[in-house]
Amino acid sequence: MLKDFAKLETFLAIVKEKSFSKASKKLGISQPAVTQQVKWLEDYLDTKIIERKKNGITLTKSGEELYRVALRLNKCVQNVEKEVIKIMNKELTFIIGASFTIGNYVIPVSLKGIKDVIKNDVSVHIDLTEKVLELLVDKRIDLALIESPVFLDGIIYREWLEDEFVLFSNQPLPKYVNVDDLDTFNWVCRDEDSHTRKVIADVFDDAGIECKAFDVASTVSSPTALIQTVLKSSKESEDKQTVAIMSKIAIEDEILDTKLYSAKVRGLSFKRHFYVAYLKDRKHDMYLEKVVDFIMKKDKL
Repeated sequence: MLKDFAKLETFLAIVKEKSFSKASKKLGISQPAVTQQVKWLEDYLDTKIIERKKNGITLTKSGEELYRVALRLNKCVQNVEKEVIKIMNKELTFIIGASFTIGNYVIPVSLKGIKDVIKNDVSVHIDLTEKVLELLVDKRIDLALIESPVFLDGIIYREWLEDEFVLFSNQPLPKYVNVDDLDTFNWVCRDEDSHTRKVIADVFDDAGIECKAFDVASTVSSPTALIQTVLKSSKESEDKQTVAIMSKIAIEDEILDTKLYSAKVRGLSFKRHFYVAYLKDRKHDMYLEKVVDFIMKKDKL
C-alpha cells in the first residue's frame, strides 16, 4: 500500500507547475530526484502516468485518475494538519534565524505579516550564517534566512532575493569609482568571519586587487556598526574620505535622506543571493509552509 505521501506531493507539484524542473525548484529537491519519484510511482502502479513533451507534460489516463485521488488525499492531509495546529500551544513562538543584513534590514517590516499568516508570535534571532544553520540543525529555530548557503545534509535551500553591494560614504561620490582610486580612501571593513567580508574579498581576488594595500581605519562586527562608523567619520577636507562596502538594502534609507552616498566600482560586480532554509523533515509542516510561502512570494520584504 502506498504510504509515502511525499511522492504524491511531487506528482502534484509536477502537474501544477507543468514541468519537472519547476517542480524541482518548488520542492527544493534535485530534478533527478523528481524523476526518480515519478518512476517509483509508475513502477508501483505498473503503468505510465506522465508523458514528457517539448512544451511541458501531459497526463495519461492513469495519471489523470491518480491526480484526482492525490488531490483528495492532499485535502484530507491539510484538514488534519489544521486540526493539529488548533491543538498546539498558542504561546509557542515561531522562531526565525537570520543573518545580520536580513535580520536587521530585510525581515523586520514583514514580521507582523508573518504573525498574521500563522496567527502566532514570531521572534528573530540574528547571527552569522554558520551559527544560524547550527541552530536550525539543532531544531532551536524553525526557519533560517541566510546570506549564503552553507550546504548541510538534511536542509532544503530555496533561492530567494538577489542582493547587491555598493561602495558608500558620508560624502558625495561619483556614480562609478575606478579600481585605481580604491587605495585613496580610508576603509571601514566587516570582521573576517562575516559573509559580507568574504564576498568582497572574493571579488577583489578575482580581479587581482590587493586589499592589503588599502588604508583600513577600523574593522567592525555588524552592518549597523559599519553604517554608524561611516556616518560619523570626519568630513574634513585634509582627511581621506571614509568608505565601506555593504548591501544597498541596508543603507537605502540613508541614501534617500542624503546622509550617505553610494557608488559602484567600475568593472566589478558584488552580488549574492539570500536563501530560505529549513529542515527536510519539516517540508510537510503546514505551519512552516505558510511562513515559507509568504516569504517566497515577496520580491522584497
